[in-house]
Amino acid sequence: MSDRATPPPLATRPLKIISIDDDPIFLLGLRTALESFPDLQVVASADNGVAALQILAPLMGTEDAIDLVILELGLCRASGEFAGLQLCQELKAYYPNLPIFLLSGFEEAPQLAAARQTGVEGYCAKGTAISVIVTALRAVAGGQTYWNIEFADAQNLHTYQTQTSRRDKLGDSGRRQIDNTLTELTAQLQNPNLSTLEWFILAGRCRELRAARWLVNQLLPEARGSSRRIVGRRLSEDMGTRGEPTPAPLFLRASPSPAIELRTENFFDATLNKLNFGLENFTGVAMEIDILRDERKRELLYLILDKLKNVLDELRFSQVQPSRILSKRSLILQDLWQSSTTDFFGKYYTLQVGKRELDLVNTLLQDADIVQKEILDKIPLVGEFIGYCLFQNSLIIDNASYAYGTPEAIARAEALLENLVIEIANGVIQPLLNKFADVEEIKQSFYDHRLLSSREIARFRNNLSWKYRLEAYINEPTAIFESKYNLFVLNGSGIVKISIYAPRTGELEQLTGIQVAVTLILEIRDAIAPRLRSTVTFLGSGVVYLLTQVIGRGIGLIGRGIIQGIGNSLQETRYGKNSERPK
Repeated sequence: MSDRATPPPLATRPLKIISIDDDPIFLLGLRTALESFPDLQVVASADNGVAALQILAPLMGTEDAIDLVILELGLCRASGEFAGLQLCQELKAYYPNLPIFLLSGFEEAPQLAAARQTGVEGYCAKGTAISVIVTALRAVAGGQTYWNIEFADAQNLHTYQTQTSRRDKLGDSGRRQIDNTLTELTAQLQNPNLSTLEWFILAGRCRELRAARWLVNQLLPEARGSSRRIVGRRLSEDMGTRGEPTPAPLFLRASPSPAIELRTENFFDATLNKLNFGLENFTGVAMEIDILRDERKRELLYLILDKLKNVLDELRFSQVQPSRILSKRSLILQDLWQSSTTDFFGKYYTLQVGKRELDLVNTLLQDADIVQKEILDKIPLVGEFIGYCLFQNSLIIDNASYAYGTPEAIARAEALLENLVIEIANGVIQPLLNKFADVEEIKQSFYDHRLLSSREIARFRNNLSWKYRLEAYINEPTAIFESKYNLFVLNGSGIVKISIYAPRTGELEQLTGIQVAVTLILEIRDAIAPRLRSTVTFLGSGVVYLLTQVIGRGIGLIGRGIIQGIGNSLQETRYGKNSERPK
């Protein structure tokens, strides 16, 4: 039995209305106009979808439940994105019995048709007489539909609905065919008896199909009627504005400022596009994901990229304050790592190890502290990246501030995104290598065919161990001392390493032990090297002068004297043989 109060019948109380419009003057005018009608009561208003969902969540199912939504279809229309339509989809997904009435300045048939398809019950254009609007509101609240449009527009609506239905069916059919073929090819790639040539051909076909699916999604987007729950329970509970889990739905790909989402999508899509191509490691640095087959590596990176978008949507929905992002950085990354690990390996995947049957995911998640320390805590500029995506913060690049949306800021955000996704992927694979590196079932399901032998796996793990020692004692203090971060990014053919400048004075002051010794050696080298080079240059010049001008000339004079003496002796000898001296 529910512990919520049952709302009284509508006949015994006024209709409780929430009005959603980004024009504050219109909201005030509508509230004032409806005050003349006792059976209509505007109890709340909101200027964006997120705020509206947060108002509705605690009210629905109580005696204060909202009876009717009045919505502007063109919410945030300056961004070029119809956030109002997305809100219609979310409302109908979570509150299917809540009537929606569009009081909108939009009169275009395609947008109205799309809204009608989601289940919206009524529409009137702004500027319609208040008596007509009131009649329409009462009808819609009473379970009827009311569309105040001309017949010609109704015809357009029907035509558009038919076209949209055909387009959706075409897109769904194409996606199904691609997915089925990908499933078949993936199964074929599992065959250990494939020749190298056959394996490369099948892997190439998989890449082409993934690229085709991405293109289909761009040209024929999937319908957005499906809902999506908030990911990461701990994050939701901690980020809730009232200190408790927020029961409201995640507002799918929408935000108080859709312009943010629009531009963020650009570099997310650019990264997604790069994943369709080569993923070979050209950095010279060993990485955990190198052990994966290309299709598994790509699958993992796809998954993390999608999870990251979900996390950003959740943070946006939670309306977290910018000042809290840095303090919640570790929690955000840990939730992202946990959800990615769970989905990549499968929540209920069990593994037979000897005589024991282990729950793979729960076993891997036991290494959370190790992954946090070795990988997650060392991912640079996560707070700056999230602030850029959510709050349009500027990015500091080479000591200069670049505003949101500038080419330099977009390029930097893309690099931070790619590095974040790659490092999270390394974090997902690290516990697997620590606990189940040489398990045959794991090798056959995940590993590159060149790294299946126990010897190759041991060599691979040794390279990783050496990398972490080198990173801890040499590379990291060097990067801190040189005020830079090393990022792993995608360049279309594989993974490469780049360096970016960033002040790291605070980290430099916290170094201890061997790390401090490394920085001191670097400082001594930098202090001595120029003087040493000058000294060597000076001494070298002196030696050259001594050898050429002093010793060389001396040797030359001596040699010349010797040669002259020999010449005189020869002349005297010839004179003595060919003539007689006078007496």
